[in-house]
Amino acid sequence: MGEFFEALLTFCGVCGMIFAAVYAYRSIFVAVGLFTTKVFPKTEQKHKYAILIPARNEETVIGNLLDSIATQDYPAELLTVFVVADNCDDKTAEIARAKGAVCYERFDNEHRTKGFALKFLFENIERDYKIDSFDGYFIFDSDNLLNRDYISRMNEAFDSGEKIITSYRNTKNFDDSIISSSYALHWMRSSRTEHRARSVMKIPTRIQGTGYLFASEIVANGWNYTSFTEDRAFSADAIVNGYNISYCDAAEFYDEQPSNLKIAMRQRIRWAKGHLQAFVELGGKLFCNIFKKGASGMRRIASADMFFTVFPHELITAFTTVLVMIAFTGLMVFDSRDILEAFEVFGRSVIRFAKEYGSHVVLSAYVCITEFSRIKKMQPFKYILYVITFPIFDFIGYAASLIALCTKVTWKPIPHRADLSINDIESMKREASEIKK
Repeated sequence: MGEFFEALLTFCGVCGMIFAAVYAYRSIFVAVGLFTTKVFPKTEQKHKYAILIPARNEETVIGNLLDSIATQDYPAELLTVFVVADNCDDKTAEIARAKGAVCYERFDNEHRTKGFALKFLFENIERDYKIDSFDGYFIFDSDNLLNRDYISRMNEAFDSGEKIITSYRNTKNFDDSIISSSYALHWMRSSRTEHRARSVMKIPTRIQGTGYLFASEIVANGWNYTSFTEDRAFSADAIVNGYNISYCDAAEFYDEQPSNLKIAMRQRIRWAKGHLQAFVELGGKLFCNIFKKGASGMRRIASADMFFTVFPHELITAFTTVLVMIAFTGLMVFDSRDILEAFEVFGRSVIRFAKEYGSHVVLSAYVCITEFSRIKKMQPFKYILYVITFPIFDFIGYAASLIALCTKVTWKPIPHRADLSINDIESMKREASEIKK
């Protein structure tokens, strides 16, 4: 029996080394992202856009988003805002219409994901306006806020020829709790260690939920992504079909993050289930694209990179961690080890965990330092606290992936209560700037 657990421990170690080797190339992204990102040239050309906002009982926040759109330094006549009030029983639709948005109401408790709401919205746009009547489509969540030059900066990227563009995601409630701060640093980590370098190296990056723009040709046949994580499916399908996904660092928006563990776990379990769905649906196509006859080198690289992105590595990490714990326990029980050997085995486990935790802390410190100018100004001890506790985000993800694998997941709304306007955000920035001076 002891030999079995030794073999199990060896297997987990080999898996860890393989994963480390496979994902080692991403250290290049971290290095490149430290120094540069793609900058798009100014343009006088103004494109016509539709702005799409799926909303479920968002009366607290949707008005602020619509106000931030209304104050954009972009010609208002070229922007049409569409809201889908999805299974709402509050004043979301009333507020949307009062703020000048075209609002469609949807009532379907069976198909409740954001993807289904977007599908419904595109069907109505095709019927009433025609999808190709707009050059491109923005997607936002109702809790978002846009910097006043957001659309102008995204228009520069779009006019340069990019078909799909994501943007810089900041956080309205960074310092609500260690949960919200871990989310905030996660999004900044994505920008700093993934999007920036990929945009420079012309490797497609990925869409992450909200704050992105794409050409109307991509949805010529409507919206077809209805899983729990429609963004991941959209990203993978775009790569399968040969599209690039670029990043505009100059376009900045804000959203609200969960502040308590219960809501965070609910969201992360849903994400984890959606990630598995996306891998099952599109992982094989991406893998085949790597070896597709006649494919360019860049398309092969893009397909491989996106394959490793959608691959459920969090689940594998969680699973092998559980196996390691079982192996250590089994060795202590069935291998008749004395107390000193038992402590040695336990110590190896602690060291392994400490190394992983420490690497996450180092990465969060790197993100905090490099993105300092964009982080809400706080007391010094809070920066230290949030850097040290950042690994919570990834460890929640590991647990959520195991739960998602073993349970049935249903869609539940994430409440948004941060009643902040873009004026409030700008006021806080000015105060921080004055303090700095």
